[in-house]
Amino acid sequence: MKFNYLKIKDVCDFVGGSQPPKSQFIYVSKPGYVRLIQTRDYKTDAFPTYIPISSTKKFCDEFDIMIGRYGPPIFQICRGLKGAYNVALLKVIPKEGVSRDFLYYFLKQDSVFQYVDKLSARTGGQTGVDLVSLKEYPVRIPEEIECQEKLVTILSVIDKKIALNNRINTELEAMAKTLYDYWFVQFDFPDANGKPYKTSGGKMEYNATLKREIPAGWNDSILGKFIELDRGVTYSKEDVRTQDDKDTIGILRATNVTGNNVDIDDLVFIPSSRVNVNQMLNKFDILIVMSSGSKEHVGKNGVYYFEKKHAFGAFCSKITPVRKYRYFINTFLQSKWFKSYINNQCLGTNINNLTNTHITNCEIICPTPDVVALFENKMMPIYNKLASNTQENSHLIQLRDWLLPLLMNGQVTVK
Repeated sequence: MKFNYLKIKDVCDFVGGSQPPKSQFIYVSKPGYVRLIQTRDYKTDAFPTYIPISSTKKFCDEFDIMIGRYGPPIFQICRGLKGAYNVALLKVIPKEGVSRDFLYYFLKQDSVFQYVDKLSARTGGQTGVDLVSLKEYPVRIPEEIECQEKLVTILSVIDKKIALNNRINTELEAMAKTLYDYWFVQFDFPDANGKPYKTSGGKMEYNATLKREIPAGWNDSILGKFIELDRGVTYSKEDVRTQDDKDTIGILRATNVTGNNVDIDDLVFIPSSRVNVNQMLNKFDILIVMSSGSKEHVGKNGVYYFEKKHAFGAFCSKITPVRKYRYFINTFLQSKWFKSYINNQCLGTNINNLTNTHITNCEIICPTPDVVALFENKMMPIYNKLASNTQENSHLIQLRDWLLPLLMNGQVTVK
């Protein structure tokens, strides 16, 4: 396999996005509009934005390589979404004879990130990619495009498996939500005869606290009776260590909470002595964001699916459900009702912080123990599969990131 030694400016071009005025934004798709892709959309689908197709000429598809221009974190390499794209993104256009997949994986190397991060200056309070410097970065690239694609095939296979696991998890999460809504919102849990309770004429009683009818024998309660709540560890820049230092522990932050779960990427490491046992996450604990500069992030929460013990920062809290109510509470915290509660109690009053009282005093329906036990049994295999897929993806990401520089610098060859 022959290689050429070039620079990034020799193998691709960059095209910036456009920024229509916010007055044109809508948040539900309709004819004549296109999704406006923003950097955050590559992490979560929670906040889609749409603009008139006529308002932009900058479009991307799911195969295009996109670069997040501003941080933190700077220089995010993304792909997978179709629409228009805003000024915070750059589209990478491979030149003739250059494989898009090869270029995608080349740019995702940590060595490229470190180069860009070091040389990029702060502009307007944000760290922006220094394109002049990026274009000068050296590229070792196979001469033939077929060889470029062959070189990154294994990385593509790993990413496809990660994507498959993510799709399965999305379906499992939707199943869990549907079952929760069916049982605890519509009240069509199985009655003594295995038939839907409310639809089959089950007795309902008005509950003044919850301001709605609930099944006879059920009660209202507060979340604090079903959980333990612990705030995260406070640390300073002076406490930060490297992952290779002895007696350290990884700290998760608000950015580690995405969708319905928690990832263990981009951790900060501090001395283990700074952390007490209650500030360590256990499998199936929930990490919730208690404070953030952005209101939309306050109250977001996800399940921790890992066996390895990590801690979490002071902007977050750990929610540990009572064991018999584990999946009931986990699913409740992802419900529309809980999200609406957080919005009404905190965000609606311009408060960017949650207190323990906000969480523990949250009103919650309290089903009879037999219904909860049946729900827990049905949810257990769903949550176990979610955990298994999430753990596998974490291992696959580590494998991919280990292989990537070895393939690019020739330490590992492909025949």
